[in-house]
Amino acid sequence: MSCKTKLPIWTAVVATAIALNFGGVATPALAEEVVLHMAVPDWPPTRIMKDLFNKNYKAPSGNHVKLDIDFIPWPDYYTRLNTSLTSGEKKYNMAVSDSQWLGAFIEAGYYRKINDLIDADPGLKATLSDMHPNPLQAYATYPYKSENYYGFPQMPDILINYYRTDIVCNEDEQKNFRAKYNQKLPCTPEEMDDVDWDTFEKMGEFFMRQKGDMLAGKPAGDDFYGIAYQAGIAYNNNTRQINGFIWQHGGNIWDETQAPTGHAEGVVNSPEAVKALDHYLRLTKYMPPIVKTGGMDAMKTDELFREGKLAMNIEYIGFAENTINPETSKVAHKVAFAQMPGLRGADGKLVRWSNIGGQPFVIMTWSDDKQIKEIVDFVKWWLSTDTQHAFAAAGGQSAIKSVYNDPKYLDYRPWNRTWAPGLEWQKDAWHIPEFFELLVQGQEQYDLAITGKQDAKTTLDNIAAFQEKLLTEAGHIQE
Repeated sequence: MSCKTKLPIWTAVVATAIALNFGGVATPALAEEVVLHMAVPDWPPTRIMKDLFNKNYKAPSGNHVKLDIDFIPWPDYYTRLNTSLTSGEKKYNMAVSDSQWLGAFIEAGYYRKINDLIDADPGLKATLSDMHPNPLQAYATYPYKSENYYGFPQMPDILINYYRTDIVCNEDEQKNFRAKYNQKLPCTPEEMDDVDWDTFEKMGEFFMRQKGDMLAGKPAGDDFYGIAYQAGIAYNNNTRQINGFIWQHGGNIWDETQAPTGHAEGVVNSPEAVKALDHYLRLTKYMPPIVKTGGMDAMKTDELFREGKLAMNIEYIGFAENTINPETSKVAHKVAFAQMPGLRGADGKLVRWSNIGGQPFVIMTWSDDKQIKEIVDFVKWWLSTDTQHAFAAAGGQSAIKSVYNDPKYLDYRPWNRTWAPGLEWQKDAWHIPEFFELLVQGQEQYDLAITGKQDAKTTLDNIAAFQEKLLTEAGHIQE
């Protein structure tokens, strides 16, 4: 993991003496090779990062820094990283981590606190102070929203609306939608930005077509579906979307920032939360049948949209690069992007609370001083204005306000227009060590509701009771 070509001290001394004795000028010590081993999920944002590093990175130290990345498929990522960390093999110096893993891996002694690194580096401190607080708090803090920092944003991410312009803007579809619902079918990104869940539901219903039905002026070659969003049992693929509905309806999940007095029972299963879950479940009837088998995860909704089987898809931006690539998408030239729908309030404004996606870099506690210095320099390079612009230009996102507020940022990708307004509505779920138990039980309960085996109230009552017991035993609820 550390240096492989370091010269013994006496060799450098002799070399210097020889140079001086022969009237020469002493040359700098030979640069060392420093290898930084990093675990990352395998998807476009991390591939772009590696490509930019290979093309552009030069270590300020003069050392030859190699970024040895282990690209791990998303479905296996948590399991494989957890296995590596708990095995004691100390394989990685860094990782791209989901924010929910912070508490568990910090308490286990794997992730290094970085306050001292920030305090010692005015440039790094200035960069972090220029970040939007929502992603910074989500990706860096434990306890959540505390002043204890453990991560640097790698790929910030939010949910947005992907939609088919050739379908929703079609003249026949526009005419028929108005005839059925007495309102205009949204077409432009600006019109889509104003779509609330009621209109989204109408669009979901309207675009349900069977093979052979007329769709945008010609018979559909396959069954076609109106909408999709995350509703799968894998990892956190229904919890994240349901959290957003609950927040928008004025409810809440168990809030770790309220510990030790904040309860799960009476909050997680509040009337507002039950109404929100019912709302979420109602829309699933306009999705492909796989939603009833627990398979509607983020990867599946992305795949279905790229295959041309959906009119609209609520998806994280991190998948968008493959959607506009003709090599990976049948709808590459037929897609546009808008803000995620929200719940329209009494004042007519949309409430868009959403569960933030994206991930931070973290540093492992066993990284030595030389590796840490190179890691910090790498992170500073990654968060620098030039690199963040290059990342955005290649399809990534930046949490740095001075970068994403630059007018040219909007021109990099068609979805970037959604970025700044979307950041204002982001919250995160639990950072506590018990997150996995909370998540697994919640996912299983939500899946029972999604697959029609259980109603919303029973589901949330079960989740609330489980969480109250677990969190009380863990000391997070004491009153």
